[in-house]
Amino acid sequence: MHSFIFIGRSGCGKGTQVELLGEYLKKQNPETEVFHLESGAEFREFIKGDTTTQKISKQIYDDGGLQPEFLSVYMWAKILSTKFKNTEHLLIDGTPRRLHEAGALHSIFGFYKRVKPYVIYINVSRKWAEDRLLARKRIDDNADDIKARLDWFESEVMPVVKYYQSHQDYNFLDINGEQTIADVQAEIVNRLDLKV
Repeated sequence: MHSFIFIGRSGCGKGTQVELLGEYLKKQNPETEVFHLESGAEFREFIKGDTTTQKISKQIYDDGGLQPEFLSVYMWAKILSTKFKNTEHLLIDGTPRRLHEAGALHSIFGFYKRVKPYVIYINVSRKWAEDRLLARKRIDDNADDIKARLDWFESEVMPVVKYYQSHQDYNFLDINGEQTIADVQAEIVNRLDLKV
């Protein structure tokens, strides 16, 4: 079983590439399941609740702020501990977003005896990401929000990228994200050394 962490600026097409890799892995070996760890849906459910923590978290969410690391870790730890069988390929999307989270996430690979996870860094320039985000015009894609998200990537996520780049326990792939969706997928698949 293989593990994959997808990382990249907003607008780089991470979600699409996670889905495409999942489909590719299933095609290669239909018997092996793919577990997609994406805590966004779980989190949106969480902030509907009525506890003090849920209310504070919802307020941060409504204000467009950053959730504390302990909640991010709690979300994916809860998903893994209740739903993951460790017989699947593991695809991780949207976490870690900060250095402390990368450290916490690192502990799961030892726990599940997963060796040399792949880190797939979909590398696009800030300008490229900005243009993409402005073009797709989602509710949270106004110029100020886009600038805030891209600033945050530089300050919080880039240290995570550097951590993985220099960490011998990971296979780090720097992928050119400024290509067509099909070309990005082809580059990922070609650079993975998978015995699936």
